[in-house]
Amino acid sequence: MQMSGGGGPGMLRGPGAAGAGSRGRSREQPGRSSREQGAEQGAAGAEQQGAGAEQQGAGRAMRRGLRCGAAAASASSGLQLWLRLQAGGAAVLRGFVGAGEEALLAGEVEPQLRRRPYQDRHWDGAIHKYRETEKLHWSKESQEILQRVRDVAFPPQVPQLAQVHVLDLDKTGYIKPHIDSVKFCGCTIAGLSLLSSSVMRLVSEQNPQDWLDLLLERRSLYILRGPARYEFTHEILKDEESFFDGQKVPRERRISIICRNLPLPSS
Repeated sequence: MQMSGGGGPGMLRGPGAAGAGSRGRSREQPGRSSREQGAEQGAAGAEQQGAGAEQQGAGRAMRRGLRCGAAAASASSGLQLWLRLQAGGAAVLRGFVGAGEEALLAGEVEPQLRRRPYQDRHWDGAIHKYRETEKLHWSKESQEILQRVRDVAFPPQVPQLAQVHVLDLDKTGYIKPHIDSVKFCGCTIAGLSLLSSSVMRLVSEQNPQDWLDLLLERRSLYILRGPARYEFTHEILKDEESFFDGQKVPRERRISIICRNLPLPSS
């Protein structure tokens, strides 16, 4: 994961390969030859190095796809923020669909989208240069893909909206910061990103200095649940603002296939 604090970019560092024990000297054990002890020490050192390499590998994997800022302006606090959102159910799953599945889904929604012109502004002002539709009937192959999304994203026994929301953003389109209304959507939002990568920004409503940039790679699945769903606004950055860890993320036309569950009953 790429992370930065409020002051500037930084890299989250994984645990080092060498622990405190590796700095101490081993005592000789009585009745053991120096060759045997040396061999065991060498094996223990290799095991420590292997564990350290595994931890560093995990750290490198975590650094992909996330850039953070936090009120404490540190990578560790940014990681804590992301771990809190993950604990609530937020996730980004890279390569959730393959190229053929992407083509299948995009081709299936294209006839409905083609009949609609791009709109300059959504009724609530949150989306610009877009067109959208709700789709109920899908081919058998597409239904199988959507069922995979539902199986991964939604808690068991949670009633889901039958209609799938399809949002088509022009290359120049973008989504402003917002939290989806609880009148129209329940606790989970799950979206497939087709045709283009993009950067999604999450910003805490209570403390705007706490924010996350998520790299939504083409064919990935994002899941917003828990605090990420209710306590953070989310947005898709404009093409001219679409950077991640200092690198341009070119925006093209982007279709998102969004599954949601029914609104929770009012208490």
